[in-house]
Amino acid sequence: MRIGITCYPTYGGSGVVATELGIELAQRGHQVHFISYSQPIRLTEPHPNIHFHEVEVSRYPLFEYPPYDLALATRMSEVAEIYNLDLLHVHYAIPHSVSAFLAREMTAFGPGRKRHLPFVTTLHGTDITLVGLDRSYLPITRFSIEKSDGVTAISHYLREKTLQEFEVRNEVRVIPNFVNCDLYRRDIHAARYRAEWAKEGERIVTHLSNFRPVKRVPDVIEVFDRIQKQIPAKLVMIGDGPDRSRAEWMVVEKKLQDRVLFLGKQDEVHEKLPAADLMLMPSTLESFGLAALEAMACEVVPVATNAGGTPELIDHGLDGFLTEVGDIDAMAKYSIEILSDDEKLREMGKMARFKAQSTYCASKIIPMYEDFYREVLERAS
Repeated sequence: MRIGITCYPTYGGSGVVATELGIELAQRGHQVHFISYSQPIRLTEPHPNIHFHEVEVSRYPLFEYPPYDLALATRMSEVAEIYNLDLLHVHYAIPHSVSAFLAREMTAFGPGRKRHLPFVTTLHGTDITLVGLDRSYLPITRFSIEKSDGVTAISHYLREKTLQEFEVRNEVRVIPNFVNCDLYRRDIHAARYRAEWAKEGERIVTHLSNFRPVKRVPDVIEVFDRIQKQIPAKLVMIGDGPDRSRAEWMVVEKKLQDRVLFLGKQDEVHEKLPAADLMLMPSTLESFGLAALEAMACEVVPVATNAGGTPELIDHGLDGFLTEVGDIDAMAKYSIEILSDDEKLREMGKMARFKAQSTYCASKIIPMYEDFYREVLERAS
């Protein structure tokens, strides 16, 4: 198949999933065309089946805010026509599915064109929860979902939230996030980074996110402060965003400068996660919890919040721990408990890896997308 993929190319779960999906599809022989304002951050290696098409937005004095959605629709239509795409797959309803709808209409009704260009919308979370904060987005979001030829959601939680918020008539297919289990695993890099970050006998705790307020990064610092008072440990912070400076000041105030490392944005996350023992994910809400899944594939035990889609991923006490949002004491308690028990830590790490392999490996999830594409194309023909 010839597939056009549009996503936000910056750090964040939706961009990561969309990019990894494109890479996996390309490796399975499909032609993949990324269409976005910049190259996705995880699209680092060339592949003969992967192509990138940049969307350029004209900046006229007339426009206070350049119309990216219109420029994107135009570029989608152009790429679809030039490369004879079979379908578009957009990640996030706003504005990508609206642009895909316009591209479909242009392709169908332009001069000399009589084809239906179907598009699939994958909902990742913020595109739905945004409506809870600003109801003015509800009509356009509902419209874009209902006009999609196929709709997927990354968790049952998000599917139910979508149906509840928008009362859409479409089927919303749950296709969960995934991880490349051959890439995310314990390997030779783990020992190298452990030696670089911590002394022998010290535990390594990590956090991976875009440091937005919903990730509750200050809670990570608070929990780790309690951990390091009981157990020799280092905290490795991976990512960047608006709450990084606040977290850095908290580290200074608590005199943890020699205990906490801020790595910033990292491309080769799969090389660094295996060095950790435990991941902290105290988010207010996760529609799925991709960072936790990546950690689990690397035998890193997640301690996360019991919110959104995360309970679908983590079995409390078996392959990770779940607490209520904001319960720093409980998160620290579970962390100290597991980090103090070598045997249990290894056992839970193995169970976490088993969960990732048995349920969420790319080899299991990518065929679900391929089958869904075929369904959409059959309905559109």
